[in-house]
Amino acid sequence: MNIPLRRYWDLLAEYIRPQKRRFVFLTVLLLGSIGLQIVNPEIMKYFIDTATSGGSASNLALAALAFIMLAIVQQGVGVTATYLGETVAWNATNALRADLAQHCLNLDMSFHNDRSPGELIERIDGDVVELSNFFSQLVIRVIGNIVLLCGVLIALALQDWVVGLAFALFAVIALFVLNRVRGIAIPHSKALRAAIADLTGFLEERLAGTEDIRSSGAVDFVMNGLYQLQQRILGHQRKAWTLNMFVGFTGSTLLVVGNIIAIISGYLLFTSGAITIGAVYLFIYYINLLSRPIRELTQQTENLQNIGAVTERLADLRKITTRTQDGQGIEIGRGPHALAFDGVTFGYHADEPVLRQISFELPPGSIMGLLGRTGSGKTSLARLVFRLYDPTEGTIKLAGADIRQARLRQLRQSVALVTQDVQLFQASVRDNLTFFDDSISDERILEVIEELELSDWYRALPNGLDTRLETGGRSLSAGEGQLLAMARVFLRAPGLVILDEASSRLDPATEQRIERAIDRLLRGRTALIIAHRLSTVERADSIMILEEGRVIETGARLRLAADPDSRFARLLSTGLEGVLA
Repeated sequence: MNIPLRRYWDLLAEYIRPQKRRFVFLTVLLLGSIGLQIVNPEIMKYFIDTATSGGSASNLALAALAFIMLAIVQQGVGVTATYLGETVAWNATNALRADLAQHCLNLDMSFHNDRSPGELIERIDGDVVELSNFFSQLVIRVIGNIVLLCGVLIALALQDWVVGLAFALFAVIALFVLNRVRGIAIPHSKALRAAIADLTGFLEERLAGTEDIRSSGAVDFVMNGLYQLQQRILGHQRKAWTLNMFVGFTGSTLLVVGNIIAIISGYLLFTSGAITIGAVYLFIYYINLLSRPIRELTQQTENLQNIGAVTERLADLRKITTRTQDGQGIEIGRGPHALAFDGVTFGYHADEPVLRQISFELPPGSIMGLLGRTGSGKTSLARLVFRLYDPTEGTIKLAGADIRQARLRQLRQSVALVTQDVQLFQASVRDNLTFFDDSISDERILEVIEELELSDWYRALPNGLDTRLETGGRSLSAGEGQLLAMARVFLRAPGLVILDEASSRLDPATEQRIERAIDRLLRGRTALIIAHRLSTVERADSIMILEEGRVIETGARLRLAADPDSRFARLLSTGLEGVLA
């Protein structure tokens, strides 16, 4: 599997271009270092010829001093070029990592459902770390050694054009052979990277579920899965290593052939009197110098195989496009929004619909209670409103406009979701409440905290709004987490709020605080309440009941409650929680 060199160059150019000045300076340093490597031996040639011909001591001293000074400068230039190359590399890979993260965040939920967080971490971070060597080593070693190779061949030709021609032919053959074999291990290297990503995802999921795994006695099962994944990694690694060893053997063989040519040609020229003893040194030095670029190009050829696998995986990731394309942009407006579903059908898989021909209208400022058993499609319906997915059939309108015509950012600013699971970030209280929006003032944040009865919690924080919270909710109680989620909604001021079983896990005292917060939250807004609890739907103006993805009943709450034949009335009489759980 040979990846065109053009693909490497396109990837390099895309992320090096913003650092053009630094890259030009790096190129100058690189050329300077190579020039010093070729020129410095000429001083040694002069020193040897002068010494053997009885030249003056002052000339020898000057030659020695010049040689030492150039050697020091050469080392300084080399160190500076290496440092600058690494800086360029890390800036480029950080930009690539940011682009990949943004690309994945913009993909629809079907992409994330099919991949574990561990796998995405490996794809975005692990693969990109491999590329850091590519960005730096390609410039410093591959391009540098190619230029050095050309410089050595020119210097050899100036000493003897026959020798220069012979080694030019040898270099062309060597590079051709290395280019032919450079891609043989890429399929296995690519499979190895994929297997490592699977292992990372496996570990992430199992470590997150340690408590359940241990309590259910599934440790042996998990260890067996870990063993199988490691066996896959070992198999791919063994095959990739074997083929890489073949590439290395090819390069070593070429170096042996080059040394044989160098020894024979050097002997013939010296015995024929065609070159002086200084020229012999120069000739042998250049031959040894020629072996270094070929050796390092061989090494980088092996690295290019691993990088080729990474490049393929990144290209595959970047080719994935979201199904929920951004709309052309329409104005949704402010205030309570009307919500309407018209013949909406949706399924996570094409042949397995979870919602079937859903139609309803929710007027501005009204509240609808959405009921149904687990798996009836309630949460899926809420996800469609945010365009985390798009319906297979039908249309969804917000404030009278098809949501597919709106910008995703504007749509998601106009709709808010509060669930029983609150996601916290390892960031300050301020950033957790505002979602990193600097335009929201501290005064407004404190007003919302006071309104939602979070003042006692806030006063207990050691650093106020600058206090850092932990992920996973360990720094908040369940009730405080729910109130924090509602504070986020207050700060955004959306026109439609969706409550997805937001108070189903709370004790009665905490639930009363949440209920008071919900009353404030829904004031002047349209709301869709997904609930199992009777107290939550009592505030609803209308009720809709789903069963197996279909609407089996809808209407005004009071009318349905008064109709003994309605499904809602039967739920009330038998106990809402028990029937819908």
